[in-house]
Amino acid sequence: MSLWTLPLGILVGIVMGSLGGGGAILTIPLLVYVLHQSPHAATEGSLLIIGISSLIGLWPHHRTGRVRWVDGALFGALGIVGSMMGSAASTQVEGEVLMALFSVLLLVVAWLMFRARARGRSGGGGQARPFWQLLLTATGVGLLTGFFGVGGGFAVVPALTLVLGFAMKEAIATSLLVIAINSATALASRLTIGVALDWGVVVPFAVGASLGSLAGGRVARLADPRQLQFAFACLLVLLALFVGAQNIPAALHLL
Repeated sequence: MSLWTLPLGILVGIVMGSLGGGGAILTIPLLVYVLHQSPHAATEGSLLIIGISSLIGLWPHHRTGRVRWVDGALFGALGIVGSMMGSAASTQVEGEVLMALFSVLLLVVAWLMFRARARGRSGGGGQARPFWQLLLTATGVGLLTGFFGVGGGFAVVPALTLVLGFAMKEAIATSLLVIAINSATALASRLTIGVALDWGVVVPFAVGASLGSLAGGRVARLADPRQLQFAFACLLVLLALFVGAQNIPAALHLL
């Protein structure tokens, strides 16, 4: 086990707890480029790490009454099929292609965060959307979770604000419940086809992320979510450029 495993897990947990599950997108590049996991092993380990830390991170949000349990459970349940489909598709993709696509995902997430901040979107007060929109959104989030091994909080938070009319802080809190459900489903799907988790990395990382998520919940109560999102979006752009430079040339060669 690397000495960096626990501190990196704490870092991811703090970001997750303060921003909602969107911070979990850091897990994959950290596992691959710092802890030297293969892309597929990283996506599998990430699902377990994210699922556990999301559940534990729910506690401080629950104490403040921000978690909407019924709506979150419904959204997570509707994404189960997408999560299983994404898991099956991910195993058929070469590692370099998976990471190249991941770099594109990072840029998309950063753009969504910049766009939401520029519009001053805070959520809440929205009208109820048709059920088919809710179903498609939940399925899409599940698909991303299963394919990339990320929680999908970057999509869950805006989906909860726009589709279900949540206030931003309620969306951040409830997103952790949705992510836990999606991650559990995706990991269970991968277990049916055989996964080899590196427990020496996954367990301490998950412990660190769980501890960090508790601290992140306190950060969320004190800090401005829009400022946190802006700083995180800038980090994602830099990370996307690095991951893309490492993998896009090889991915294009494979294609």
